Amino acid sequence: MNTRPPIVHDLTPEDVARGVTEGTMLLVDVREPNEMAVESYPDAVELPLSQFDPADIPDPEGKQVVFACRSGKRSVTAALAAQEAGFAYESHLAGGLIAWKAAGLPTKT
Repeated sequence: MNTRPPIVHDLTPEDVARGVTEGTMLLVDVREPNEMAVESYPDAVELPLSQFDPADIPDPEGKQVVFACRSGKRSVTAALAAQEAGFAYESHLAGGLIAWKAAGLPTKT
């Protein structure tokens, strides 16, 4: 049994974009399909929180798993749920898509 308290690390949009580009991070978008249809993160795995099962996350193959949503709330929920299920996924994109766009990073529309 994991007795360590759950923790979620805030990552900046710039750090996440760099990690995805360099292949050191796996970005997991937990927004709902209707949101993703309007605008999405490039190169993200889409796993809506409403159907979230951390076991469905593809093998990160050594990459750091980073959760993302619109504002940063659901991504924290996903990280905590993953930890509860026994996965060591502790990172999320602070500020979500709102912060991503504010940083001038590209999206898919």
